[in-house]
Amino acid sequence: MLIRQAAITQMNNLGRAKTPFFFFTDFLGTKAFVKPLSELPNDVEFTFRSEQSGNKDSQWPFSFQKYPISFQEFLPAFNYVVNQINIGNSYLVNLTFETPIETNLSIEEIYEMVSAKYKMRFQDQFVLFSPETFIQIKENRIYSYPMKGTIDATIPDAEKIILNDPKETAEHVTIVDLIRNDLSQIAKRVTVPKFRFISKIITHEKSLFQVSSEIAGELSENWQSQLGDILFKLLPAGSISGAPKKETIRIITEAENYDRNFYTGVCGVFDGESLDSGVMIRFIENKDGSLVYKSGGGTTSFSKAESEYQEIIDKVYLPI
Repeated sequence: MLIRQAAITQMNNLGRAKTPFFFFTDFLGTKAFVKPLSELPNDVEFTFRSEQSGNKDSQWPFSFQKYPISFQEFLPAFNYVVNQINIGNSYLVNLTFETPIETNLSIEEIYEMVSAKYKMRFQDQFVLFSPETFIQIKENRIYSYPMKGTIDATIPDAEKIILNDPKETAEHVTIVDLIRNDLSQIAKRVTVPKFRFISKIITHEKSLFQVSSEIAGELSENWQSQLGDILFKLLPAGSISGAPKKETIRIITEAENYDRNFYTGVCGVFDGESLDSGVMIRFIENKDGSLVYKSGGGTTSFSKAESEYQEIIDKVYLPI
């Protein structure tokens, strides 16, 4: 692993040379893994934007049990976050938790089975299957697709409900504004071409609708030689931290009783011409031989404890 400045320098050098490379960072951007594709070890795998499902038949037998914290354990952290919002220290906080899980699948087998826009495995330490784009850069244009808002797709009129929900609307608007400001640090003429569009995710338990927006801007002609600086200026990702970032990160640190580490970092690939990257959510980690699933959701002054608690449980799934 590289510390922050070493990772920035390495990415800038590889980008300037137009050398394809893969990378991932931790949540706060304090450390990163950066390797040219030609040197990527066999125990680091990724698949981005594949239209194919997992390599194993979806009917291949597997077990999956989750053991979420109780509502009583959830409530103190939730109440602390809501109080911090109500006294003006934040507008939106992405609060996350660990859920122990049991499955007959290994980290490698999970990677092989799941389907997602961004799949990645790092040794036997963690696997992720994220639906969320962080940034894409193509032909001097940068794009971000923050994802905020989740609902069970089987609920009658689910799309209408989530698009008209005041809490979900406020949360999404806050994140779009934050990401727009983030991109304005490194890009010109930042706009929001698409606002609050819905995508569907199929899981082994149910189908979910998730709400995203598209934000875009223009970069300078030599952006490849500044690739590390561009990426790290945008960390941590706004959709999984909150706004304003600095104070919200303090709140997250105090409310969450575990280390996110690489969960909610970003992973990406530079192919020599363009960049694609995803937010490292839908994340399973091997902790001393036991598996934990890290999940969370955005909390605002409109949030209800019961629905936020249910959201962290609903997000513990395998997209099979």
